[in-house]
Amino acid sequence: MAAPSPHPDGIPGSRLSGPWPVGEYASALRDRLRGFTRVQVFGELFGLKVGRAKVWFELRDRWGALPCSMWRKDWDALGLHTLGDGAVVVAAGGCDFYPGSRASSPSFSFAVSKLRVAGEGDLLAQVERLRRALADEGLFEPQKRLARPSLPRTIGVVSGEGGKARDDVLAGLRRRGWAGRIVWAFAPVQDRRAAPAITRALQDLAACEEVEVIVVARGGGSLADLFAFCDETLCRTVALLRVPVISSVGHHTDRTLIDDVAAVACSTPTHAAEAAVPVDCAAARAQLRGLAARLERRSRLAIVERARVLARLARAPADHVERHRTRLHQHARELRATARRRLETAGRHTSTTALVLERKARAASGAEQVQHARNLERLALALAAHEPQRALERGYALVEDPSGEPVTSAAAAREHAELTLRLHDGRVSVRPRP
Repeated sequence: MAAPSPHPDGIPGSRLSGPWPVGEYASALRDRLRGFTRVQVFGELFGLKVGRAKVWFELRDRWGALPCSMWRKDWDALGLHTLGDGAVVVAAGGCDFYPGSRASSPSFSFAVSKLRVAGEGDLLAQVERLRRALADEGLFEPQKRLARPSLPRTIGVVSGEGGKARDDVLAGLRRRGWAGRIVWAFAPVQDRRAAPAITRALQDLAACEEVEVIVVARGGGSLADLFAFCDETLCRTVALLRVPVISSVGHHTDRTLIDDVAAVACSTPTHAAEAAVPVDCAAARAQLRGLAARLERRSRLAIVERARVLARLARAPADHVERHRTRLHQHARELRATARRRLETAGRHTSTTALVLERKARAASGAEQVQHARNLERLALALAAHEPQRALERGYALVEDPSGEPVTSAAAAREHAELTLRLHDGRVSVRPRP
């Protein structure tokens, strides 16, 4: 340890006391400053620096400035994480002085024991500055470009666990007749812990693939009460979420920063629930039931009409076949009549030819005449063999229907109640056995 410096002589001619060791004087100065009356001062905050143990800043106004310090634990208890330059605050405390040493510089500060923001007007100015900064970065648009489902299956809700906002959200969803799934994320909605907790809740809900839209709900209050929803980190998180966020913070006249960055801002939690489910499910169900009834009636009429058409189409082939059958029967009768006439004509022609040949044979003489006679006789026999009447004379019979047409098969015979058998010496009526 170094030896203390010898006490020097004072300045010649000076009437001031001393000289005193600087450490002694600095300690006396510290004690004197700390003895000043503890007061409250106010001014604009600038140059905020947060250290491990203490927080340093300056309070300024148009007439002067005052360096201030505050214990870190007391500062964190205030929850003023978004406090920035220019905010007007009221500080309670007193003067403090650090004497310094051979290795460190002295310092003076106003030791702050308590601090509060000086009125909502200053908070509004601070919120407005942050609003302009977020707008300049384009963070008001990403959420509004997200597509919101008309009928989400799963809705995430961030609210206080015991607040009225929770009941209002449920009432709005019941009014819509929605029967989906709600994923709750309860978080503090007021004090210094609110903004980080709400941010984590939003991130957790957005990480659930089933969640299609998120509602942030909180009842009314003063701007200080709602200040957590103006947190910069919270607003930036909302702006970059993949899930659309519907905010409902405060009453009709309240406007927090989360309302600006969210996809939709509603005046009440009930309206937020209705915005999350744009479709009135109860009315849609009633409409669907009416449409289903009309479709069922139309289906029945269509089925009946189709059955009628099919019945007509089913009868059409039978009618077509019947027409062709009638025409074919007519053609068959005509063919049989034509064949009978040709046979009769051919028989008469054959008889005439035979008679002529017989006469010529008688007129012929000699061997040639005998040969011709034999040829003629053979031709006569051949012609006679083809004579229908000869067939009848040999014991055959011709079956005819009532119209005189030949019957050529047993199936055709069964179609008539009475038939005629034509023999060589007459006709006989018969009835076919069934």
